[in-house]
Amino acid sequence: MKPRSLVLVGVLVGALGFIIWSSMGVATVSCEVCIDFKGRQACRTARGPTRDEAIVTARDNACAQIVNGRTENILCGGSQPKTMTCSID
Repeated sequence: MKPRSLVLVGVLVGALGFIIWSSMGVATVSCEVCIDFKGRQACRTARGPTRDEAIVTARDNACAQIVNGRTENILCGGSQPKTMTCSID
């Protein structure tokens, strides 16, 4: 095998290893967010590297379950959660 091919294989293996390693240890905060929007309610849990990111993801997932259309999705995303609990994993 040529040295150039060995370098290419090494880079590919290294990149794949980094992707697997970084995806396994990222989520350290878990948050459950409950949204009450126009009489509809939904609760979702999400994990993320920070508390704020986990809250945003959980809120967006909860809103996606109870809204109709883009405008409602934007309004729901800007509303205060009814309840919110977070824990560090």
